[in-house]
Amino acid sequence: MLTKLGLLLMRIGTGLLLVWWGAVRLLKDGMGANLANKYYGGVAADSTLQLAFAGFEVALGLLVVLGLFRKYTLIAAAVILVGGALPIWRHLVDPLGMVLFAAPEDANLLFLPSLTVAGAALALIGLRGQDTLALDRVIGKKR
Repeated sequence: MLTKLGLLLMRIGTGLLLVWWGAVRLLKDGMGANLANKYYGGVAADSTLQLAFAGFEVALGLLVVLGLFRKYTLIAAAVILVGGALPIWRHLVDPLGMVLFAAPEDANLLFLPSLTVAGAALALIGLRGQDTLALDRVIGKKR
C-alpha cells in the first residue's frame, strides 16, 4: 500500500507543479518569456509560444494528476521536468555557489528540488504498472 500511496503522491506533485507553472505563465504577463531569457538562452521566448506552451502545460498537468493517458502524459511530463532541470545544472551541482559561480549569491539553493522532481517524473514512467490508483487504471478495470 505504501508504494501505491507514494506513486499517487509523486503523480499529484509532479502534475500540480506543471499546472502551477503553466498557470503562472498564463496569468503573469511576461513571466514565461523572462524565464526563457534568463535560464534557457532565450529559446522559445516568444509570448505567443509561451502562452501556447502554458496552456499545454496546465492541461498536461491535470491529466498527470488524474492519471489519464499515462503512457503518453508521463513521458511528456518527464520531457518538460527533466528538460527544465538540464539548463540549471550548475545550481544542482553547486547549490551554494562555491565553485561554479562568480559569486555565491548567483547560485540558487531553491533549484535543488528540480533534481528530485526530475527523478520522480522518470520513476513514474518506470513504475507506471504499479500505479494502480491512476484513473486510467481504475477505468480500465471496469471494462
